[in-house]
Amino acid sequence: MIKRIAALTALIPAMLGTAVGAASAHPAAHATSSVVTLTYDASGAGQWAGSIKQAVQNWNDAVHNVRLEPASTSASADFVYEATSGWPQTTLGPIFPGGNGDVQLGQQAVDEGYDTTRIAAHETGHILGLPDDYSGPCSELMSGHGPGTSCTNAKPNAAEAAQVDKNYAAGTPAVRPHHHQVVIDIWSGRVLTGSR
Repeated sequence: MIKRIAALTALIPAMLGTAVGAASAHPAAHATSSVVTLTYDASGAGQWAGSIKQAVQNWNDAVHNVRLEPASTSASADFVYEATSGWPQTTLGPIFPGGNGDVQLGQQAVDEGYDTTRIAAHETGHILGLPDDYSGPCSELMSGHGPGTSCTNAKPNAAEAAQVDKNYAAGTPAVRPHHHQVVIDIWSGRVLTGSR
């Protein structure tokens, strides 16, 4: 009887595809078999270069299913960062390789006193598919201007990172959207959106 129980105990994990005392062959819930790599061009971003570098690093540190990397050429970039004189505005993603995203880093938000790295990280969140939530706390990156100019947090929180990982969990989709929605962030309190 004991031999049968021992044999059955050894057989059950094999039937379930696991081994007793061994690590599971299944990846963690947040990991995919292939990470989506999005490339960007920041050659037109001027004084924003340092803020973009830190914003990209913050996102790469927080998420697992997508990686942001500089493009080898401007023409090969999936999205571009540009310094502009107006308000920040960005293509609302999630975008995928071969996409055509645009992040306009507006000087007007800086003139009002907002942190450049927070702006760059927030706008990158739109590229990755996150909407605004201006009523959120400073710890929520997508709260944007909501918490005021004293908020300099430029890192996504766990919920934001989890949503981005969910957005890219299936890898690269075969179907691309036919239009892009652009989010215009008026960091003084108004929000406009439009399609193109």
